[in-house]
Amino acid sequence: MVEWVISDGLTDYEHALHVMETRVKAIARGDADEMIWLVEHPPLYTSGTSANPADLTDPDRFPVYEARRGGQYTYHGPGQRVVYVMLDVGRRGRDVRAFVRQLEAWVIATLERFNVRGEIRAGRVGVWVERPEKPRSATGAVTEDKIAAIGIRLRKWISFHGISINVEPDLEHFSGIVPCGITDHGVTSLVDLGLPVAMEDVDVALRQTFDGVFGTPG
Repeated sequence: MVEWVISDGLTDYEHALHVMETRVKAIARGDADEMIWLVEHPPLYTSGTSANPADLTDPDRFPVYEARRGGQYTYHGPGQRVVYVMLDVGRRGRDVRAFVRQLEAWVIATLERFNVRGEIRAGRVGVWVERPEKPRSATGAVTEDKIAAIGIRLRKWISFHGISINVEPDLEHFSGIVPCGITDHGVTSLVDLGLPVAMEDVDVALRQTFDGVFGTPG
């Protein structure tokens, strides 16, 4: 079974790290079920294992935490649904790349519930949406903005960290970093796309699409 938990209010980031560490150890021992934990954080930046210090362009703006997950710098804050994914990847195929593709597919399926087409781009981590209403790039390409980030870590084949979907965050807060080291693309959110979507709507969509992507572990 997968336990689903939704935390109200803003969850302290260090508390979240402690909860994940504790739960991952319990899952690995066989003492706890897998878990999907939905939270919001106060404004903060996190650095992954590949973070370039130069990409933290405003280090004094918000607290900065070492996330010990894959990836580079990212922002978390109110209006963003952070989904901590604590699943037994060992029982779910023991294939890290396939697991990341499942996370991407889960985000895409969730966005589809709101008639938003999320896409994956080679060399760019996360999920992207085309913005044909914006000016094209110098090469004539359609503008693309990032709507969701993905970053995980595994311990004894149990995953933690996970995904974040921009529902209605303050997009200006992303300006203190180079998100995921990508300089020539912007960020967006469901509300920025003109959709009157609430956090609760996203939570329902995540729950409805989960089994279709992840199924039941072997």
